[in-house]
Amino acid sequence: MARCCCMLVLLVALGVCAASRGREWAHHGASMFADLTPREMRDVRDYLQGKPELGLTATRGKDLKKNSILLMELHLPRKHEALRTLDRGQAKPTRQARVVVQFGNQAQPNITEFIVSPLPFPTSYTGKTFKGDRPIRFESRPITAAEYSHIIDILQKITAKVHKVLFETTGGFSFHNCTNRCLTFSDIAPRGLESGERRTWIMLQKFVEGYFIHPVGFEVLVNHKDLDPERWTVEKVWYNGQYFDNVEELAERYEKGTLEKVQLPDHDDEDLYSTYIPRGHSNTRTDIHGPKLVEPQGPRYHVDGNFVEYAGWSFAFRVRSSAGLQIFDLRFNGERIAYEVSLQEAIAFYSGDTPAAMQTKYIDAGWAMGTVDYELAPGIDCPEIATFLDLHHYYDTDKPMRYKNALCVFEMTTGMPLRRHFNSNFQGSYNFFGGLENHVLVLRTTSTVYNYDYIWDFLFYQNGVMESRVSATGYIHATFFTPNGLHYGSKVYNFVLGNLHTHLIHYKVDLDIAGRENSFESMDLKYVNFTNPWSHKHSVVQSKLVKTQHQTERSAAFRFGKKFPRYVHFYNPNEKNKWGHQKGYRIQYNSHANSVLPRGWREENGISWSRYPLAVTRHKDSEPTSSSIYTQNDPWEPVVSFEDYIRNNEDITNQDLVAWVTVGFLHVPHSEDIPNTATPGNSVGFFLRPFNFFDEDPSLSSRSTVIVRPDKEGKPKVQRWTPEVVGHCVTDKPFFYNGTYAGV
Repeated sequence: MARCCCMLVLLVALGVCAASRGREWAHHGASMFADLTPREMRDVRDYLQGKPELGLTATRGKDLKKNSILLMELHLPRKHEALRTLDRGQAKPTRQARVVVQFGNQAQPNITEFIVSPLPFPTSYTGKTFKGDRPIRFESRPITAAEYSHIIDILQKITAKVHKVLFETTGGFSFHNCTNRCLTFSDIAPRGLESGERRTWIMLQKFVEGYFIHPVGFEVLVNHKDLDPERWTVEKVWYNGQYFDNVEELAERYEKGTLEKVQLPDHDDEDLYSTYIPRGHSNTRTDIHGPKLVEPQGPRYHVDGNFVEYAGWSFAFRVRSSAGLQIFDLRFNGERIAYEVSLQEAIAFYSGDTPAAMQTKYIDAGWAMGTVDYELAPGIDCPEIATFLDLHHYYDTDKPMRYKNALCVFEMTTGMPLRRHFNSNFQGSYNFFGGLENHVLVLRTTSTVYNYDYIWDFLFYQNGVMESRVSATGYIHATFFTPNGLHYGSKVYNFVLGNLHTHLIHYKVDLDIAGRENSFESMDLKYVNFTNPWSHKHSVVQSKLVKTQHQTERSAAFRFGKKFPRYVHFYNPNEKNKWGHQKGYRIQYNSHANSVLPRGWREENGISWSRYPLAVTRHKDSEPTSSSIYTQNDPWEPVVSFEDYIRNNEDITNQDLVAWVTVGFLHVPHSEDIPNTATPGNSVGFFLRPFNFFDEDPSLSSRSTVIVRPDKEGKPKVQRWTPEVVGHCVTDKPFFYNGTYAGV
């Protein structure tokens, strides 16, 4: 008996030791995924600019014929190298930087990517290629501040020729030599109709608060492919439903009185509809604040650099400059659930009657979606109690840029129990009540990609569930109203059409369920009809579970428009829980997505991932992302083609699997989108939910549980494991529960 007790104690001690060691390795390895520090960015910049063969100059400045750094971000280690650190405690791989360089000062301008290492003291750089060695067209590069400065210059020249038209029809607004009533512009992408082009539709708007919804009915197509801005040309002009070959033709028609012109209101009150200034009657008291989130005894989570721990969860995070929020080495109670869950791309494809509207197909990684994560407002973007962190990016700049308080971490209560039960005795009282408050940890950042604001969340629940959620808000992309425009949206104000569009968001979910060797199955229901065994003259009709094992990548690529399985389940065929089930997780969707273009239609080639709500592939370090910063301006011949990832149709049984998840929604703008789209109803995402991964609900370990039972006298006896009084910020009264019910 004593020997058995000693053996049990030894096993427990070994388990505790292993868990402690695993936590130490996870903490130690988190920095592998940390974004580049400002020091590392400066060191890489200085190293490359010191290489005479590259001929690099400053990024800022108006010259387009230059060699300069466009983007710098962390180059991730290979997965098997990272796992040696995370699972064995070995030394971390060498830190490296991915650097995108624009070589404009040479006979054949090009875009080249380099891997620079080691950090923080680089000594080498090597070329980086994409799968299939696809070349990066120079015309596919993202637009820069230098190029925008020349666009402003050419718009000055263009609008000077039609100054009278614009000034007299917009209520005194002008782009040329304006003072307090100025026009601004929005540029549309992709920039052309086929690969190798760089010509952009530009629409003018009144430069007031919320100018996105103040179009003035003037759009112009500028060809700016040449690196000499003096050789840029105007190819087409659109004004109030009429097309012209040049601005001179428009001005001439205006002077002759043959132009079908529009007269916009010329008083300032008309421009207030796009502001946040309150208007209308309110029934809410203004002398007191609404509810606030508090931490009565302080935070229950821990943040150390880019490593976070909370209620059994641990993970590392980063905000990739080109794409956005990512988490790595996601563990629950020490067991890895996923190696990577990361945002890959966000698109918004529009329809409309004006040339700008029908051309708008925004692919947001092409606008460096990860770098537009501006400061978060306490009490609005995140609770005041949140932990706020700064982010640093190096994009179209000559030095690292600090984005203050651009990411936040906080714990919140959802106002909904995680679980609860009232057990009635059906005699006016109860046998017991049990409940657990639902607390979640939230990791949040935002991306303001011009007019739209995306709020990116990862939420971590006490029962081993993780949620990925994106909420859309900000200004709609609006164009000038034409009667035919009502086929493509709604009139939301005088002369303003809110254009219909579809948002799609793509995620990479590299699951490692109880190890790297995973399989994938889908589950559906079918009706079965059989003789009732206890009443033979009757039949029983009920649902039966039907499982389909998907053995190849093609069989696990589900197309939009086809029936999607009720459950999609990833599991480890070699590991079982206490009840004999293979340990697994499933992906549950909260989405209303659909395809945005027919398969293979021009720009659709650049977003082939959008064909599938779910596609499952084998993990490859050569397939790190589903999109690139170049897709926006060359979707016709993309350097990253997701379709290539499943074309070879590899075996996915008992393999290291990656789930590629597409979520989204259709937005038909309406008058309530003025001034902004609101978040309710505009949030989509997915859940990672344990499915026989545990032996029981892991939230049973939470000491926030409350149980109430009547004692012998019928008085409530409260059993709890946290302080009886929550705290004066919430209530000074102890928890009380009666539970009886009676007639009155």
